This record gives sequence, C-alpha cells and structure tokens, in this order.
Amino acid sequence: MTRAGSQSNLVELDGTGLRIAIISARFNDHIVTALRDGARRGLTRLGVEDSDVLEAWVPGAFELPLAAQAIAETGRVDAVLCLGTVIRGDTPHFDYVCGEAARGIQDVQLATGVPVMFGVLTVNTEQQAIDRSGPGTDNKGDEAAVGAVEMALLLKCLRTTN
Repeated sequence: MTRAGSQSNLVELDGTGLRIAIISARFNDHIVTALRDGARRGLTRLGVEDSDVLEAWVPGAFELPLAAQAIAETGRVDAVLCLGTVIRGDTPHFDYVCGEAARGIQDVQLATGVPVMFGVLTVNTEQQAIDRSGPGTDNKGDEAAVGAVEMALLLKCLRTTN
C-alpha cells in the first residue's frame, strides 16, 4: 500500500475489491507495454487482484477515449487507466493527437462519473518516453494506477457520505 494526498491529509490507499480497466494504445507499444507493466505493478501493490483488472488494446492514443467510455458505461469498473505514448515529430500531428486524447479522456470521466486517468506520455523524444516507463514507482503507468485507486476510493466515499 502507499500513501497519497497532501502532507496534511495523508491517506492509506487500499484497492482491495476495486475493479480497474487498463486501456493501452498499440502505437509505440514497446513503451506502452512498459507503462502497462508499471500500472499492473502499482495495482498489485495497492491490493487490486489480477482478476479485477480488465485489459483492452486500441490502435493509438486517439482511440483511448472511445474505449474508455465504452468500458466506463458498463458499470463494471471503478476506474479506467488510459495508457499511450505520443512522440513529437516534424508535423503538427502530435498536437492534435495529444490535445484530443486529453480532452476525450476528460470528457469521458465527466460524462460517466468514472475516474479515467490520463497515462499518455506526450514527449519530445523516445528517450524521454523510456525514462518515464522504467521499472520503478516513477513509471507513469504506476503513477496512473495510484491515481485511479485514489480517485475510485474518493468517489466511493463522497457518494456514500450523506
């Protein structure tokens, strides 16, 4: 288990019983697989059972929001992690994909009430992506997993407090 939150409000995170979806983009899959592995490690560390993790793959980061929405609308998951990697190139394609993926992911969580984590690396170089997808807890997939558990627990608490 891990601690998260401000220093004045540290909370133990226990993901036992949570159901989490991981949606991964195949484009740059050598990086995204490392992010997915980091997310899995993070979920396991927080007590989420492997059998409570649903995984799906989509072609690229642009398709993440649609898959996230489809999974969130089923009511079968407490949170969704969207994982991808977009590396800047010589054209404005990078800006369109990153911006629309971010907007779409935000729209899904606001429309469904299910936390959807933005675990999409938006980097200038492949080395930056490799540096953010390593084996430690600084892996951005692991960080997205921690955020998903934290938000799922927070929303459960907020929704039952009345």
